[in-house]
Amino acid sequence: MSLLRFYFMTRLYDHIDLRVPNLQEATPFYEMLLPALGFDQRVEIQGWLQFEGSDPGVTAFFGVTEDPAHVANQNCIAFWASSSVDVDQIAEVAKHAGARHMEGPMEYEPGYYAVFFEDPCGNRFEACHRVRI
Repeated sequence: MSLLRFYFMTRLYDHIDLRVPNLQEATPFYEMLLPALGFDQRVEIQGWLQFEGSDPGVTAFFGVTEDPAHVANQNCIAFWASSSVDVDQIAEVAKHAGARHMEGPMEYEPGYYAVFFEDPCGNRFEACHRVRI
């Protein structure tokens, strides 16, 4: 595949495949959070909690499945928000969904507004709005 073809790609990732130690316990958190992040179509797949975007055609998706041996680490999945107001709204949804260890939302440096949080299993997330200054 040529580099030129990569240049014209419209998406930067296809999906997120996340593990949690107990899917039943994690489900309420993700049922609230994922639609707020734009994953608003639930897809029924045995053994998975999966949401995808509502764009026509093949769209990005976020899947969560159980792995009893899963241990959260320092990796962080960051979602882009179109404005600082959107970051604030995502922070409220995350808080009501049961997010832990929330930091922000706040401006961390000029042009970088974000909120950091963990799901109930300790997986780390961020919602941010960044602009070039």
